Amino acid sequence: MAIKEQLLKLAKEKNKACVTISFNTHRTIPDNLQDEIRLKNYIKEAEQRLESEFNKKEIASLLSNLEKVKSGFEVDKNIESIHIFISNDTLEIIRSNWPVTNEGVLIDETFAIRSLIKNYNREEEYYILFLTQKNVHLYLANNDVLIREIETDDFPFNEEKYNLIHLNKKANSNEHLVKEFFNIVDKAVIAEIGSSNLRCVVATTHDNFNTLKLVADRPNLYSGHFSLNFNSFTKKDLSHGAWEIVTDLQKKERSELIEKMNQAVSKGEVLTDLQEIYQAALDGNADLLIVHQNFTQPVKMKDERTFDLAENASETGVIDDITSTIAWEVINKNGKAIFTSQDEIKNLGNIALKTRY
Repeated sequence: MAIKEQLLKLAKEKNKACVTISFNTHRTIPDNLQDEIRLKNYIKEAEQRLESEFNKKEIASLLSNLEKVKSGFEVDKNIESIHIFISNDTLEIIRSNWPVTNEGVLIDETFAIRSLIKNYNREEEYYILFLTQKNVHLYLANNDVLIREIETDDFPFNEEKYNLIHLNKKANSNEHLVKEFFNIVDKAVIAEIGSSNLRCVVATTHDNFNTLKLVADRPNLYSGHFSLNFNSFTKKDLSHGAWEIVTDLQKKERSELIEKMNQAVSKGEVLTDLQEIYQAALDGNADLLIVHQNFTQPVKMKDERTFDLAENASETGVIDDITSTIAWEVINKNGKAIFTSQDEIKNLGNIALKTRY
């Protein structure tokens, strides 16, 4: 299930008790054996809190689901972090490539989905073009994992196809042949990607990348390039090299959004009061929300639109983190929400919202 679909499913649920458990994990033995111990401790904490706040009959299925997680936990599947969402009706385990900054157990009438929102903003599907002057392959990737190679009438290109294209053009210079070949490759990439907004990162030399951009019909389609040992490389080398380019681009784009927020301050378009931000999000007046990744705020609702700040997140009737609710309201009403620790946010405080009107 895609992150956005998971967000939609989990954000919509409202139950007697919704338990969210998030913590950082390890990819390899023996470190990942610690993960099983931590999970059992978090489940024990959740059980104790639930039994002190609820009648056991009300949460019987939830307690059963907690047992299922504890008995069926597979440490060998762990990556950077794990997020577990459990209620009487739901049992969802999501492993993430991103570490979590706020570890622990959260219990509320809704799930704490800020970790998924962060993943949603940083997860990206994109293309990788492997480009030499004789061989061309196109891959679809998600984050640092290759999903599949594109195999069509156009892809892959090989030396035989290259020679066939230029069979009757031997008099032309090699530079001219390369330019013509790359232009044909570019047209094939455009035909494959179509009107999607997916990036394309190129594994090639600096000179080849410049030539491709020079002859491309859509040069901005190619977001960046990286080099590797073109005679000996693994798919992991290919995906990791491309993912480094993509994560750098994502960081740059977050910086641009923060600058957009800073510029909006002088126009009176930015809210920093938490209650005003919440109400603007409810009203659909949220264009861009930026939250420091370490900032959380428990609150106790007074009515549907107002709340009092709370100090104890585990107190009965307290929403553990209102920023999670706000972020979902922003995204659900077609705004953008990002969590970041980048230095540029310091002037804005822990949370800021750019309004639409």
